[in-house]
Formats: sequence, C-alpha cells, structure tokens
Amino acid sequence: MTVRRLIAPLWCSLLLFPLVACGPDDTGGSAPAAGVGVDADADADTDAGGDLPNVSRPACPFTADKVSDLVGQPMQDQGNCLFGDGNGVASLTITTASPLAGESTYDYQREQATQTYREVKDVDKGRKAYLAVKDIAGEAVVIGDKGSYTVTLSSFEAIGASAGGYEPTLRKVLDALPL
Repeated sequence: MTVRRLIAPLWCSLLLFPLVACGPDDTGGSAPAAGVGVDADADADTDAGGDLPNVSRPACPFTADKVSDLVGQPMQDQGNCLFGDGNGVASLTITTASPLAGESTYDYQREQATQTYREVKDVDKGRKAYLAVKDIAGEAVVIGDKGSYTVTLSSFEAIGASAGGYEPTLRKVLDALPL
C-alpha cells in the first residue's frame, strides 16, 4: 500500500519536470541576458566604479622559480597560481581579482582573518592591504591599481620555525607583486 501512494506523485513529478525545467521560450532565440543565475562572460572580469580603474583580473604574477626565491625552498607550479613543495605539504596560493572585486570583499576577508589568524595588521602597500599570521600559515591581501591579490602560505616548516615566522616572507611576496 505504501508503495502505491508513492508511485502516483512520482509519475506526476516526472511528467511535469520537463515542462518546468524548460520553461517558456521568451528569449526569441537570443542568448539570455546576464542577470541573476546567469554568468556574464567569465573571462571579462572588468569593473567600473568609484575611483578604481576599469581593470581586468591580472594573470598569475609569479613563476615557480620566482616563488622558490621568495620562500627560500624549491617549489613546483601546480597550476592556477598554486605552488607546492612537491611533497603535498607546503603551498603558496595567489588568487587574483580586479581592483573593484578585491575592494568589495576586503572587509569581509579581513574580518575572517581576525577569527582565523593569531595576528592581523594593516600594511602600507597598494591602496589597501593587510597581512595575517599564525604558527603554520599566513595570508596577505592587497588591492592595487592593476588588480587585487590574496596570498596564502601554508605549512612551510622552515618559515614557521624562523624568527618572525610567516610575516617576513609575506612582506617579500607583497613587495614582488605588480601593484
């Protein structure tokens, strides 16, 4: 009896699903306009607003060799601006965005950093920047005229054990960014 009660609603939903999923064709054959639930051209991450320039999201600013120099140990390019030590332990990741995108998430990122890291401090770089550190990781966020960058360092044994921990290395990375 229980199975019969479940079969009827199942059949009805299967019959109605294609009608609901397709929806009316009111676009006249043209592509849907960008809006809620529709991505505009994902590669054209350009913004305009305020006193921030209309700049696209920058490419990854470093090579594996440059990252190796900055962190003081050999690193491998693992794609999408992710660099690892080859052992699955230490990593440096850089997330890039347009200046406006960086500005719109900066306050939230900084607030989250105060909950995650032992120490968070403002840094005099670009338009706005901070760095955050704890024993096993560090993060820096900087917004410049050419783009915004979020840098995350994690699980570097030598850096974590050194005097000053992650802060000096994060400052070197920030100094090397094309702001």
